[in-house]
Amino acid sequence: MQTELLSVTGMTCGGCASKVAHALKAIHGVGDVKVSLSASEATVQYDERLTSPDRFKAAVKGAGYGIDTTKADHSHQSKGGCCN
Repeated sequence: MQTELLSVTGMTCGGCASKVAHALKAIHGVGDVKVSLSASEATVQYDERLTSPDRFKAAVKGAGYGIDTTKADHSHQSKGGCCN
């Protein structure tokens, strides 16, 4: 199992974090997901033979949130899907 840390933008409440977690858990090959609203991060444990970080990023974006690839700026640049 591999672990990937994603910096997620646009989460504003527990419902947002839950939506991100659900989108990630739906991917075949994902074992465990932990989403931290306060840190704006998602930690994904996965089988690298079955999936990849690119799929995680697509799932988060498909759920209505963004990925901060710089990991330096955690501002809420994109609007989340449940509260805004």
